[in-house]
Amino acid sequence: MKDILEKLEERRARARAGGGEARIEAQHKRGKLTARERLELLMDKGSFEEFDMFVEHRSAEFGMEKSRIPGDGVVTGWGTVNGRTVFAFAKDFTVFGGSLSEAHAQKIFKIQDMAMKARAPIIGLFDAGGARIQEGVAALGGYGEVFKRNVIASGVIPQISVIMGPCAGGDVYSPAMTDFVFMVRDTSYMFVTGPDVVKTVTNEVVTAEELGGASVHTTKSGIADGSYENDVECLLQMRRLLDFLPANNEAGVPEWPSHDDVEREEKSLDTLVPDNPNKPYDIKELVLKVVDEGDFFELQEAFAKNIVTGFGRIAGQSVGFVANQPMVLAGVLDIDASRKAARFVRFCNAFGIPIVTFVDVPGFLPGTNQEYGALIAHGAKLLFAYSQATVPLVTVITRKAFGGAYDVMASKHIGGDVNYAWPTAQIAVMGAKDAVEIIFRADIGDAKKIATRTKEHEDRFLSPFVAAERGYIDDVIMPRATRARIAKALAMLRGKRVEMPERKHDNLPL
Repeated sequence: MKDILEKLEERRARARAGGGEARIEAQHKRGKLTARERLELLMDKGSFEEFDMFVEHRSAEFGMEKSRIPGDGVVTGWGTVNGRTVFAFAKDFTVFGGSLSEAHAQKIFKIQDMAMKARAPIIGLFDAGGARIQEGVAALGGYGEVFKRNVIASGVIPQISVIMGPCAGGDVYSPAMTDFVFMVRDTSYMFVTGPDVVKTVTNEVVTAEELGGASVHTTKSGIADGSYENDVECLLQMRRLLDFLPANNEAGVPEWPSHDDVEREEKSLDTLVPDNPNKPYDIKELVLKVVDEGDFFELQEAFAKNIVTGFGRIAGQSVGFVANQPMVLAGVLDIDASRKAARFVRFCNAFGIPIVTFVDVPGFLPGTNQEYGALIAHGAKLLFAYSQATVPLVTVITRKAFGGAYDVMASKHIGGDVNYAWPTAQIAVMGAKDAVEIIFRADIGDAKKIATRTKEHEDRFLSPFVAAERGYIDDVIMPRATRARIAKALAMLRGKRVEMPERKHDNLPL
């Protein structure tokens, strides 16, 4: 018996050694942790249970039968994050460069199936060189099995992808279908075709970082929801994110103890909006003063900065926040902002997370670039997402709500449950000056008359009480009481139920 146990320990030690000391040292020299080190950091101490430690590839082509390493380039298993069950897989770059073989893929989709059965979140840590070329179509088939399960799990359990090294070719499509993608700066990149192929096909000379680094995907493509300085910071932030997310689409939002009084008033909010309607202010100040203990997890902070999305808590419960940002492009809605907010709203709706929307929007961004880029279709995505949402929707108009953008931003007309406005709110088809110059075109040469008519128009049509008189706004509230009013509205809406027409699926304007 002792011999058997010793052999077991030897096999475990060999599996844990991955590609060996030299490759582990090379990994560390690149500023990266190994797959098992990453999982130990992600999970609660001592909670990680590894599966399929002894799996090896079965390829006999190109001399591969002489090179077998237990684990085959991916570590899979489950553990807990702050006491809640989480499944995970981590590509091991020290073993065959983390490349995907048939056996490697089987390990991943086995853990995907287990996560679905347990109805628990799954996190993928990517650091790999793509498909294992020696296995040909068997590797491609493995990718397909993983992709299919990403789709089946979508909207049922949260799926998070963390890019911690190379992620290229077929590897990129699994993260693209998950709910969130995060990257590590300077050590991670993702692209469909690498710099060499790009140079061959298009004659462009580009580095891996320029083609698909964290700065590209957090600021230009919007594929990544955030990036962090190193592996440690990234994994600790993933633990924080998981605390905001439900285990699955039926579990309900997590609740954490909060010592922040829901009745707390913030008198500084009474002066947040400047007297000059064209002067910007930071909407994040409002978000941070409304959420419990100022704890806000922002998503896609560096992309489409004219809209803010992220998670916070009110009365200890997770809430999704969407807010126009007057500091950037006056908070206007454009292609990127519409796409960013629509995806976030759809995630919240899929997992039963209430949505609070702060509105200060002068309209949609005009221009040929926007129109040629299909602003109509992208703006419709956000409209579609809010209209389809059955979770509690609480909306607060802080200042401008002009034109079709008023409708789109969770207005009463498309399903807003509780719609408030601050006294500074201006709800109209367009700004007063523009409206007057259209209605009273004949008076444009008379500056004094135009100024008088503009003031009259502001007083009569831009007041929040016009909308309140029609019931489109449920109440005009004091800014300082925003947190308390939102908390009461969300508590009232906890039992919200909406019956939608039966259908196979909707036809979102993709």
